[in-house]
Amino acid sequence: MQDHTIPREADSVKSDSPGKHRPPSLQLDIGRRSLESPSLESSPEPSFEDSQMGRKSEPPPRREPDRSTSKDTSGQNSHASGTMDPQIELRRKHPSLESASPVSQTARLMDRDDFSLNEKPPLTPTSPPTDTSFFDLPRQDRRNFLLLVLLYFLQGIPMGLAGGSVPFLLKSHLSYGQIGVFSLASYPYSLKLLWSPIVDAVWSPALGRRKSWILPIQTCSGLGMIYLGSRIKDMMVSAGASDGSGVWSFTGWWFFLVFLCATQDIAVDGWALTLLSLPNLSYASTAQTVGLTAGHFLSYTVFLAFNSPDFANRWFRSTPSDVGVMTLGGYLTVWGWFYLIVTLGLAMLKHEEKTKEKDSIMEVYRSMIGILKLKNIQSIIIVHLIAKIGFQANDGVTNLKLLDKGFSQEDLALTVLIDFPFEISLGYYAGRWSTAYPAMHVWCWAFIGRLVAAVLAQGVVMIFPEDGVQTWYLLTVIASHIFSTFTNTVMFVAISAFHAKISDPLIGGTYMTLLATVSNLGGTFPRYFILKLVDYFTVATCHPPSSPPQDLKGDLVISTFSCALEAQKHVCLDGGGTCDISRDGYYITNVVCVLIGVVTFWIYIRPAAMKLQALPLRAWRLVDPDTR
Repeated sequence: MQDHTIPREADSVKSDSPGKHRPPSLQLDIGRRSLESPSLESSPEPSFEDSQMGRKSEPPPRREPDRSTSKDTSGQNSHASGTMDPQIELRRKHPSLESASPVSQTARLMDRDDFSLNEKPPLTPTSPPTDTSFFDLPRQDRRNFLLLVLLYFLQGIPMGLAGGSVPFLLKSHLSYGQIGVFSLASYPYSLKLLWSPIVDAVWSPALGRRKSWILPIQTCSGLGMIYLGSRIKDMMVSAGASDGSGVWSFTGWWFFLVFLCATQDIAVDGWALTLLSLPNLSYASTAQTVGLTAGHFLSYTVFLAFNSPDFANRWFRSTPSDVGVMTLGGYLTVWGWFYLIVTLGLAMLKHEEKTKEKDSIMEVYRSMIGILKLKNIQSIIIVHLIAKIGFQANDGVTNLKLLDKGFSQEDLALTVLIDFPFEISLGYYAGRWSTAYPAMHVWCWAFIGRLVAAVLAQGVVMIFPEDGVQTWYLLTVIASHIFSTFTNTVMFVAISAFHAKISDPLIGGTYMTLLATVSNLGGTFPRYFILKLVDYFTVATCHPPSSPPQDLKGDLVISTFSCALEAQKHVCLDGGGTCDISRDGYYITNVVCVLIGVVTFWIYIRPAAMKLQALPLRAWRLVDPDTR
């Protein structure tokens, strides 16, 4: 089924900038505050173990703060314990202390409002408290946690529309290929690494490092949503006019809105590092997950349900109507004003700590280039860019095809609603598997499962009942959707665990963001071409009516013509004709995608994944450990 998950790099808060070597003489090693796992505390001389062959090498002269250096005495692969370890989340969320010298680190700490020499310095936590609940947090942390949830929630509102609801609403106006053009609007989230160093390095001391970006970005987002809300209905109609040529300008508006959300995400990620106290920093990723998921869920599942006339007539009206309780224009306008209100409150009520720290933009880009020169990174980039081709037709077209067949928006919203708790709960088991087994092994198992899910989804579409959706078919769609989402979640959790394992701690922010960006890009760029192929392979003919109908909505059809594209189909139906599909491009495209997935998996992806899994950690480092 279609992948409506939140852009994946959003599941972890990134570091502000890459780092350099920290001198051993620096006693206040804040940058290492959460890198050491409990196993490192109990073992003064950890051994470095190859995750596949069990070979050990002598530890370097200076112990590298890597959680994967401890030996797994149970015989399992300890390197696989990636995303589910709290230490890893903290490792990816330290600010740019790593890139500073001892003098600049000291100056930065003394600039903090809470700096004091009258109290004993707090101990550097080795792991977050496992039994700390939200209500056990200090009052200031609770407030800042709720602020982060709110800011991430605001991001989820337009993202849920752009990635979920709007493509379905466009289906009545655009062909599959034209919807593929609209999918380009989600690209900024996959490319934000390109301008994230600028967001980290350029800011106004008068407003604060993060508010310098968040305040103007949210203001522009709010005004943009209000503008779209007042014109969205006409824009959707004009997007499908003139053979869909208007879809480019419509996509441009949403591209700009998603670009603003992606830029705000960079700033909020950085602010999260300093809003929460050191022992409770792991709550930053929790705030991000809760906020983004809630915003996406509201704009996709809830909005589609209330936008459906059938849902509104069934539950809220005594007199039927052809419009839902909630329109897209009204929804955009309400949340646009909410954006502006939150931004005003943030400007007036929230104080940001002052800092004199300035990051070097060029240093970040130099680190990125250095990472890209690694042969292993080049291999994993190739894997990421081709791995998701096999699922693209299922992810991008299956739900649209169901709507085309007669599956209602109400039933689709119900399907996603039921799928949501399964995605959350089954994700827990995916994390456990990624901990107990080598991450890339789990990823390969899920890869095969996702190919199977694509085949099953096509079968579900093919057996669509001629007499309408019945209970048995709705349950079949829900089961297929849950299985597809589950395999997608397992793949994501496993690859995230592998990314966390191989990332160099000294430049963890750049490393993790680069890998996440490439992974997301692999699922984004094929979508446009796959949707174009659906139109290309589809063959449909419009046949004129035997006698003119009484309720014509357009010019009477008097001759046969192709109705493969959505605009042509509307002309046919409005003119009383019948659009007969003799070859459905969805089936051909999905089969082609699955075959490409099978071939590339056995020929390249699986061997490359196993090779990458077997590499020692030193193979992923920019600098050899012995020289550090």
